[in-house]
Parts: sequence; C-alpha cells; structure tokens
Amino acid sequence: MKSFSVMLAASLASLPSLSRAQSSSSCGPAPSGSIQPSLASGFSYQVVATGLSKPRGILLDGAGNLLVVESGRGVVSAHTLNEQNGCVTVGTSSDVTANMSLNHGIALSSDGKTLYASSPESVYSWSYDGAAKNVSKEETIVANMTTDDHTTRTLLLSQKAPGLLVVTRGSTANIDFDAASLSSGHSQVKAFNLQNRTNVYDFDSDGLRLGWGLRNDVGVAEHPGSGGIYTVENSADQLTRMGVDVHENNPAEELNFLGYLNGTSYAGQGGNFGYPWCFSAWNVSELPNNGNLSVGSQFAIDASSDSDNQNRTDAYCAQQEAARLVFQAHMAPLDIKFNNSGTEAWITFHGSWDRTDPVGYKMSVVSFKQDGEPVDSSTSLTAARDVFANEDNSKCPDGCFRPVGMAIDPQGRIYVSSDASGEVYLISKASGASIPTASSTSSGTATATASTSASASATSKGAANIISAPKSSGFGVLAGLLPLLAWML
Repeated sequence: MKSFSVMLAASLASLPSLSRAQSSSSCGPAPSGSIQPSLASGFSYQVVATGLSKPRGILLDGAGNLLVVESGRGVVSAHTLNEQNGCVTVGTSSDVTANMSLNHGIALSSDGKTLYASSPESVYSWSYDGAAKNVSKEETIVANMTTDDHTTRTLLLSQKAPGLLVVTRGSTANIDFDAASLSSGHSQVKAFNLQNRTNVYDFDSDGLRLGWGLRNDVGVAEHPGSGGIYTVENSADQLTRMGVDVHENNPAEELNFLGYLNGTSYAGQGGNFGYPWCFSAWNVSELPNNGNLSVGSQFAIDASSDSDNQNRTDAYCAQQEAARLVFQAHMAPLDIKFNNSGTEAWITFHGSWDRTDPVGYKMSVVSFKQDGEPVDSSTSLTAARDVFANEDNSKCPDGCFRPVGMAIDPQGRIYVSSDASGEVYLISKASGASIPTASSTSSGTATATASTSASASATSKGAANIISAPKSSGFGVLAGLLPLLAWML
C-alpha cells in the first residue's frame, strides 16, 4: 500500500495549481506590478500604502499613525491613516528620524512617548511626539552588534515585565562558527533593563540571555496570557549530511520558546538551541541515517570549512533545546504577533531562495491555547495555516509580495509590510469568519518519521492550493478523502 501513497503524492503534486477564492476590497490602489494575492475564505485585503523604500518593521502609535522602518532609506517614517466605510488610505507622510541606517526593528513604549529603532550596529531611543510626528533627545541604548550577514535587530518591549527590552541578533554567516562561543554575542536573544541603565549596553557582554545557538531569530513576541517569549528562526542553507545534499527540504524553520521575563521559572531559559552544530528536521526521509529522527528532531550536519572542520553527533543535538514547532524549510519567517486573546500567533514568511520550487511569501496563523502553549505538537506538519499568500509562487520572488512586519489594530485587522514591493497591506477578517483549519493549510507536506516513504516533493509550488481550492473545482471531494486514505495506508 505504501507504493500507492507515493503515487497519490506524485499525482497531487502534478495537478494544476488553483488559487483559493479571493476576497479583496475595492479600497485603495491595486497591488504593485503583477502581484496577485490569494486569501483564505472569510478574509479580505486592501493596499494601504505604496512607494515605500523597503518597508520592514511597522507599528501603530497612540494617535493612529502608521510608523514604518524604511530600510532602503534608513529612516522611520510616519503616515496618517484616513478611514471611510472600511477603506483605509494614507493621508500625509513624513520622516520621523534622520537617516541612521535603521533597517528593521521598531518599538514604542506603552505611554507612546519613547520610540525605539535599530540599525545593524545599535538600538536607539528618542522622545516621541505622536501629534507632531517627530522625535528629540536621541540616545543609544545597545551597541556593538555589527555583523556581516544577518543584520536585523528585532525589538520587543515586554508588557509583563515593564522596562525590559528584548533584542534579537543573528549569525554573521550561514554557518557561523563564532556562534558556538557565548562571548561572541552571535545568534543570541537578550533582554536589557531600561530603568536602571547608566551607560550604553554592549550586546556581547551585557543583558539577560534568553537563548543562544539561535541562527537567526528575527520575529519575537510575548504571549499576552502567560508572558512566554516566542521567536521564529530562519535556519541554514545548503546543508549536507554524511556527504548527501539535504538542503531542498531541510532544515526546518522554527518556532522557539525562550522562557519568561515575568519571573515564571523555566528550566530551559537561557539555553543552547544547537546552532551552528544542530538543525531541526522537516523531511526525515531525505536525511541519511535517520533511524532515530522524527519531524522537529535536531540532527547534526557534516563538518566543513564554515564550522572550522568540526561537527557534533545526533546524540549531542538531542540534548540541546528543541523547537516548539517547525515549518517548511526555507520559508524565512520574519515576524510573529499574538492576537489579544493569545489564541492566534500570526507569522510572516518572507520566502525562499535556496529551493527549486519557491515556498513562503505569505502570512500564516498558528493556533495557541490560552495557557500560552501551541495547539499542535512539535511533530506537526500543518501547524501554520495560510491566510494571505501569493496566488502563484512560481512568479516569486520578482512577481510577489514578500511580507515582513505586522501591526494589529484595535479592531484585530493586521497591517503587513512588503519590502520587495514597497507596500503595506491591511488584512481583515469578516464577522463570524474563522482561521483556516489544518486540512486547508498550505504549509506543505513532509515526512513524519523515517519509516514514511512519501517524499516532501509535494510541497512544490501550488500543491497546497489544491487542497484549499474552492469546492466547485472538484477538489473538495478529494480533500475530504485524504484523511481516510491516510488511515487506509
């Protein structure tokens, strides 16, 4: 029967790509160029802003202005928002900061009076006037973070532990041997005390370490109920294991749990997540000598010049902190935001380059329990359910939006920046609509254990849209049969 499962997977992968039923607003301009968005049922989108210079991190201030880090110009810009009959448009736009090579991170104090933003080297703060949309009293908060490769420094102001600023810092290369040393400061996430600060913090030597061995954790969020700190990690490219190229569907991207800032005890806090030696499995069947591995297991890679010709064993990797959830390889998660209840974690996937068939280029949602734990298990292949995507990933990256930062407004609508197209979108959920279920996700298919023979090649472009196509396409019946077929096989 396994041969039939392989045939079924191959047949599904070869079926024509069908986009989900689109529901778009007539508000605002059309998407840039040839971009064709696709949405889950019950959601709509509108283009709010265009012509921005590589917009990355975004937020809404207390006056309702949209603040944007325009990495192409190195500034934070402010945009007044006008709304009429549900249509949101930009009124006036102006620069808040001078060009300081700001490229990603942004945060605003709870009273709206202090603005924070980051460059590859430093985290800055200013006194912020939301009415005038300007800043004063510039200060450097954290410095000594320059690296050659991953230069984003995402910022998070804790709501559960006021006065603590979380800063993420990635590796300086694909495989960064220096990250194996705590003193390097590479591939670490730290928290810094803003209330008792007397000098500029040095990232390498100062701060409270929340985790290390984290290759490039870009998105970071605090669960509104438990106070748990979660990050999303961009994992490595071009990996080999035992001489075999395994990079197409491995390693997995990760959702990591780093503990708490509110005093809750967590044994793994500040722990090592394995990089540069260890990576999480997505398609186990493509990994040589995989008998002890399953989805989400950490596995060791080959020694190389990048790792100073050293490596570790699977047994060593199994002792390091593991991801809470994993996602399809090379989707490049860049942001994570919780809704007010903490039952939804929204994640942007910037999109792949290190893969034959493009993946990512979308915004997805992960279900959470109110106690702050994900609903899905660590071996789930369908934890991320897609809501806002590109209709045809074969056009990516040039003909696609590439989501980066998110901001959730008081109505629960989500603003999403796209650096590649210079846009900001607004995603809205209709009254009574719900997030997609696991059966309608387009997160991709992979191999749950080493004994499963079906290949993850069914994750190629468009495969997911087949399952989530409108019922009138005829695929609704097939989607309904898949669970039965899986049980039979």
